[in-house]
Amino acid sequence: MKLLFVHGWGFDRTFWAPLAALLPQWPHAIDDRGYFGAPHDARIDGPCVAVTHSFGTMRVLAAPPPGLAGIIAVNGFERFTALPGRPGVPVRVLDRMLRRFEIEPRTVLTEFHRSCGSEATFGQIEIAPAPLHADLLRLRDAAPPIPRVPILALHGGRDPLLPAAMREATFAGARVSRMNHDTGGHLLPLEAPQLCAEAVRGMVETVA
Repeated sequence: MKLLFVHGWGFDRTFWAPLAALLPQWPHAIDDRGYFGAPHDARIDGPCVAVTHSFGTMRVLAAPPPGLAGIIAVNGFERFTALPGRPGVPVRVLDRMLRRFEIEPRTVLTEFHRSCGSEATFGQIEIAPAPLHADLLRLRDAAPPIPRVPILALHGGRDPLLPAAMREATFAGARVSRMNHDTGGHLLPLEAPQLCAEAVRGMVETVA
């Protein structure tokens, strides 16, 4: 069994370093969308468990690897924006980000990280606006299908990005189990890597 790590919008493969270090017993494949350098498509042959964060969950749902056996969706979701009768982030929030991103991409990135609880800055960092902009559009509009594999949804009870009703409604109707970190935010792999590692171990033991 291999672990496939897939990061969210505005991050890169280095996001997974604290959690991956706690899981040396399985081989890792760590993707990178290429927001801040060369992209890396972590292709996998054989069975794998996907460990996803935030928008990374939508990326795996949109293109699940053939051997996908389970998903640990950390701060994850299958749709980001609200629809009638379906809780989520208001579409106007994404529209505002898209408009500003075309003019001030570094400012939008910095403000997004602040909203997540990250202190990262982007004044001197090379960025790739094209994939960042494309993925903002996906965050606004996409709703990929949910594969028929076990899903563990791990959320922070104080996530500043995802409304409580949205967290509770994620993956409705799927084979989903839920864990909650009462005081956690939107960056649980950094805030609570031990808890996330326990979740990964449990999923691997279940599907192996």
